[in-house]
Amino acid sequence: MTDSSSISVSLIAPIYNEHENLLDLVNRVDSVMSAQEKSWEFICVDDGSRDGSDTLLTELAATRPWLRPLFLRRNYGQSTAMQAGFDAARGEVLVTIDGDMQNDPADIPRLLDMLDARPEVDIISGWRKNRKDKALLRKFPSKIANRLISKVTGVNLHDYGCSLKLYRREAVRYVKIYGELHRFIPALAHEYGAKVMETEVNHFPRTKGVSKYGIDRTIRVLLDLVWVKFMLRFLHRPLHAFGGIGAAMFFPGLLILVYLLGYKLFSHADIGGRPLLQLGVMFTLMGANFIGMGILGELLTRIWHEPGGKAQYLLREPPNE
Repeated sequence: MTDSSSISVSLIAPIYNEHENLLDLVNRVDSVMSAQEKSWEFICVDDGSRDGSDTLLTELAATRPWLRPLFLRRNYGQSTAMQAGFDAARGEVLVTIDGDMQNDPADIPRLLDMLDARPEVDIISGWRKNRKDKALLRKFPSKIANRLISKVTGVNLHDYGCSLKLYRREAVRYVKIYGELHRFIPALAHEYGAKVMETEVNHFPRTKGVSKYGIDRTIRVLLDLVWVKFMLRFLHRPLHAFGGIGAAMFFPGLLILVYLLGYKLFSHADIGGRPLLQLGVMFTLMGANFIGMGILGELLTRIWHEPGGKAQYLLREPPNE
């Protein structure tokens, strides 16, 4: 087996019920990667498959020292499987690829050469320009989602959903992914200073197995986008997020109560049954609650970052002279 200290490239593929594609995937990766000079390993993370993919992976790994299967206890989802691959990878360059044979392993050597030729780039993201999926169910929602994600995150990519991506290890060292966050890795890594570029890659139609994607996944992605936006903009200043919402409610509510108090004092009118009073009380209490949440968030942020916690900033090596 290749010595772990000499691994240059770690390929990572989440596998979930891909028994029909697995042998072709492993053989195709072997054919492509064995023809190039870099040392490599192929990490297949079985995400709780129920179709015998785990058994087949074990059999394939017995005669292929470069194949490293990992077996999750249950189906955690693509992001968790990918994180498990990142944690286990030994290479300086991490390559993610789908297990359904829709990505083309033959693109990988070209992308590795591009990364070598551009030391300033940390991430190369694939763009399935000629995507071979059904337009209504996959391509159209994906196009809308990609535009929205690019606008919200500030990292403009045509195809956030393409699994074929290259990462320098340092670029994703501090990135942890959950839910559907695997597609947001370029944006999350960019927050830590990673430089991202995009290039066209091949894409094939699925010929075996069943797709695990549906329109419901687009909805989950949009919900995760809300979290990503908050994390990128307000992670270190939660009071600005919750306090802004709270102020927008608290001060109008307070003005309503002041108005009603003046109305009561000067006109001696009964204000107890007025809906405006209920609205003023509701806005004031909700606004105070949001401001309190912001202050609590600030306290938690300081606990997180101060001695023994997570670093507030990262240093990099000085530029080469």
